[in-house]
Amino acid sequence: MYVQSTHVHRKPHTPSCPRCDGTALDESTYAYLLGLYLGDGHISQYAGHRAPSLMITLDDAWPGIQDEAEAALRKVFPENSTCRVRRTGCHHIKVYSKHLVCLFPQHGPGRKHERGIALEPWQQIIVDAHPWQLVRGLIHSDGCRITNWTTRVAGGERKRYEYPRYWFTNVSDDIRRLYTDTLDALGIVWTHCTRAGKPYNISVARRASVALMDAHVGPKY
Repeated sequence: MYVQSTHVHRKPHTPSCPRCDGTALDESTYAYLLGLYLGDGHISQYAGHRAPSLMITLDDAWPGIQDEAEAALRKVFPENSTCRVRRTGCHHIKVYSKHLVCLFPQHGPGRKHERGIALEPWQQIIVDAHPWQLVRGLIHSDGCRITNWTTRVAGGERKRYEYPRYWFTNVSDDIRRLYTDTLDALGIVWTHCTRAGKPYNISVARRASVALMDAHVGPKY
């Protein structure tokens, strides 16, 4: 007796790629996601998975940034599913795609600060068009807005004076340079702050520059 097969042959899921296939890319969101990746993201391939994953690790103190990061992944990879993996005090925001390295060619063996990091020409064009989005991604990953204080003598009396400052810390010389080059293009005044002999910190404390950062970046949330 002939029995008709009920097996359904499914077409493989093959999402398109802006670099390989010329599909549309939300460039503003990509610039933000690039900043997150350079700060707290990495690409890895695990045994048993058909595609590598991009994982961005974000502190649970900032749930709004976790939401924004996942929304950015969905916009840049609209045909791929995202997920969150809970860890102590943080979440990994993840997406799987065979085209991750197409969009993040900075991926390579070892840690980012142990290899050269440079933007491809097409990436630089996007950053030039959306510099604030890159800065937001870098601050949301490896930066913060804090309140500093000092003392001044006024009217013969020493008084406490508080002022806001944006702080960015990254061990990679190349990533810090990418951040400061973008700040230069935006007219933001910054300074290096070396601590314990390590020049890993970039400070923005001038009032006019902080006001611009507040308008386009703001505190973490």
